[in-house]
Amino acid sequence: MVIIMLRLRVGEKGTIKDISKADYLVQRRLLDLGITEGSEICIKRILPFGGPVMVESGGQCVGIRRKEADRIEVERSK
Repeated sequence: MVIIMLRLRVGEKGTIKDISKADYLVQRRLLDLGITEGSEICIKRILPFGGPVMVESGGQCVGIRRKEADRIEVERSK
């Protein structure tokens, strides 16, 4: 089942299915960091007061704005 990244809880893992709805610059930055469709991610932290979502992929931790995380589709891992 495909959901938006913000629906994952801290500690949950998922596979990125679609980043095409995110801003072009965000897409480029994620691709530069090796985070592409099919990449496994883990939600490490969701910062309060509208702060970013901290995501780990490939051994690196990246902060993604909530606005952008709301546009990235993932499939929850079992």
